[in-house]
Amino acid sequence: MDTEHNIGRVAGKVALVTGGGTGIGAATALRLAAEGATVVVCGRRPEPPQQVAERIVADGGSARAVTADVADEERFAAVVSEIEEREGRLDILVNNAFSYAGGMIADTSTADWRAAFATSLDAVFFGLRAAMPGMIERGAGSVVNLSSVMALMTTPGAAAYSAAKAALLSLSRSAALEGARAGVRVNAVVPGVVMTPSTQLALPDEEAERATAASVPNGRIGDPVEVANAILFLASDEASYITGASLLVDGGKTCELNVGNSQLANLE
Repeated sequence: MDTEHNIGRVAGKVALVTGGGTGIGAATALRLAAEGATVVVCGRRPEPPQQVAERIVADGGSARAVTADVADEERFAAVVSEIEEREGRLDILVNNAFSYAGGMIADTSTADWRAAFATSLDAVFFGLRAAMPGMIERGAGSVVNLSSVMALMTTPGAAAYSAAKAALLSLSRSAALEGARAGVRVNAVVPGVVMTPSTQLALPDEEAERATAASVPNGRIGDPVEVANAILFLASDEASYITGASLLVDGGKTCELNVGNSQLANLE
C-alpha cells in the first residue's frame, strides 16, 4: 500500500467501493484505506474483495469484504443499510462495478443490452438511492461514479457500454443537484485506457499493448492507482466545492481528434 502521500485525507470516514476486488476498484480501496478510511470492499465473487480487505488489514488499515451483485437493487440496499447500522454512517460511495458486452448494434441481443445497463448504470442508481438519504440527513457525503472516455468518444461494437457510461454522467449531475444544498457531493471520474484485468484480456500480446499505448497522447497505458488518486481527491474534503463534475483521467485521449496524431507531431 502506498502510504507516502498526505496520510489522513479521509481519516475517520467510512467508504464503500463496488467492484473493489480488482483493477481500479482494488486500487481505490487501498488508497482510501491508506488515507485513514474504513473501507468496505464489495464484489460479486467473494475471493477478490476478501484478498483486498486482508491486504489492507495486513498493512494496518481497516477493511472488510462483502459479496454482492450491485445490479440486485435489494441486495445493494441491504449492503448500504448494514454499513450504516454497523458503522453509524456511510461517508463515501464509489460506484466502480461495471459490465461490458461488446458487439455491433445489429448483433446485440436485448439481454446483452440490458445487462450492460444493469451494472454500469442501474446499479449506480440503486447505490445513489440507497446511500443519499443517509448522507443528506447527516449533511455530508461524497459519491464518486466511474464512467469512461467511451461515454464521450466511442468505437464500433461498444454501443451498449458507451451509452450506459454516457447516461451515468447525466445521472451524476442530477444527483449532484439533489444533494448540493445538504452538503452531499456527487462527481464522476472518466478514465481512459487503464491496465486492469479486463484491459489485459483485450490486449493479447506486446504488439497490441504497444499500439494501444501509442494511441494515447502521453504514450502509455494508465495505472489503476492514477485513477484511484483522482477518486481519493474527489472523495476527500479537499474537493469540498466540487460537485457535478466529470474528471478526465485519460492521458490526453479525449483532447485528440485523430488517433496517434500527437505521436506524429512529436516526430517532426
